[in-house]
Amino acid sequence: MALGIDNVGSGLFLPLTLVYATRVVGLPLAVAGVTVTVGTVVGLLVPPLAGRLVDRVGPRPVVIASQVVQALGALVYSVAGGVVSVAVAVCLLAAGQQLFYSSLFALISDVVGARQKDRPFAVVAMVRSACFGVGALVAAWLLTVGALRFAVVLNAVSFLLCAVLLAGWVRAPHVPAADAGKGRLSRRFLVLILLTGLVALGIDFFLVGLPVFVLGLGSPSWLPGVILGLHTAMTSIGGTLAVRMTDRFLRTTTLAVGGWLLVLWCALCLAAVWAPAGWRTVWLLGATLVLAVSSLFFGARVNALAVELAPAATRGRHLAAFQYAFTVPVVVAPAVVALFAAGVWVPWLVVALCAGAGALAFQWFGARLPDEAVNPASVPVR
Repeated sequence: MALGIDNVGSGLFLPLTLVYATRVVGLPLAVAGVTVTVGTVVGLLVPPLAGRLVDRVGPRPVVIASQVVQALGALVYSVAGGVVSVAVAVCLLAAGQQLFYSSLFALISDVVGARQKDRPFAVVAMVRSACFGVGALVAAWLLTVGALRFAVVLNAVSFLLCAVLLAGWVRAPHVPAADAGKGRLSRRFLVLILLTGLVALGIDFFLVGLPVFVLGLGSPSWLPGVILGLHTAMTSIGGTLAVRMTDRFLRTTTLAVGGWLLVLWCALCLAAVWAPAGWRTVWLLGATLVLAVSSLFFGARVNALAVELAPAATRGRHLAAFQYAFTVPVVVAPAVVALFAAGVWVPWLVVALCAGAGALAFQWFGARLPDEAVNPASVPVR
């Protein structure tokens, strides 16, 4: 419930960040864009600190603190009147968001205990995706009626409510390891971060690049929203099904399949350039279904694999560092989208090559990992 409330608030405001900065605060678009980018970069400095905190005090206090920091950022945004206050708000929101993701999966692992983590992670992803979609729908309505400042206030309230629920009702005992302050990231965990980032780039490219591509083909202006909604709906309801469908496979095999499906999605989208105009909308919606299955397969297993590969003594540090596999692609994706200027095929080739390389490497990587890390059947489900 707490994480669902958090994501309703995020859905309310994250899609409107630049719109709010330009329409309500009155910043020029270029200034607002640079400010948000700087805030995102500041957020990238947080995971190492978050990981050490998780190892020392446990993930629950860190997740609660992340909600408070994000609430402060949203409140500052609600009264922002210039570039300085917007910069402070963006930095707080970015830092809180990275603090949240750097500790969330450690908290879920503590709550789940010794059971298999794949299904609980899938359930959490489904709930958060559905609630984000609800928040985005409310945001669209608030944008229509001109109540953007109210969306920011609701976002702050959602963060505070999530913090209260976590503090009052979630229990996850933590015993810090004796050597929690020592050790570096293991080499195989660094490989996992790299391979995950190669595949994750495709999802971030989808979020920021597909609207550019679709509208550039002359498609209806409503199509990008429908495509995003279809992807959200699929990932909101299919997480546990994806876990059941892949229970007999090694986790790395499932991740490789997710990567190859992403390559297929790239090929289908590029083929839409030559599809008859009357069929192009249906073609792109069908391609989105392929991407959604890829996202479900990949998301169902990758976080569980990270938990299994993280040493117990420094689990917080390892799982916090794992977030770079997702935050770096967020930063890189707009640059890949800019490659459309070099040719309509160039970004698709880059994304497909990254996903294909990741898929091949996951197969190689899985053969070098212990069975208890890659085989879901080696850990009890209940």
